[in-house]
Amino acid sequence: MKITEEFTIGNELGFHARPAALFVKTANSFQSEILVKKGKEEVDGKSIINLLTLAAAKGEKITVTAEGKDSAKAIKNLKKILVDTFKK
Repeated sequence: MKITEEFTIGNELGFHARPAALFVKTANSFQSEILVKKGKEEVDGKSIINLLTLAAAKGEKITVTAEGKDSAKAIKNLKKILVDTFKK
């Protein structure tokens, strides 16, 4: 199953190292492929280096796609990080 959801970066510092590290750690706990897209650039959501290259600042939109048998659970957990944990 493939699930895609769009998020707006709410953290004042953007999608910097600390939230990216937590995102990658969580993404790697799932078998699904995780892709993160900003604009026309799409990267592997299981690689911190790739995520940081997106340089997603506060207010910018990213799209997270999970594809695999645990994609629904992956999106649910990644959403918690993007919306709840780093909203301020």
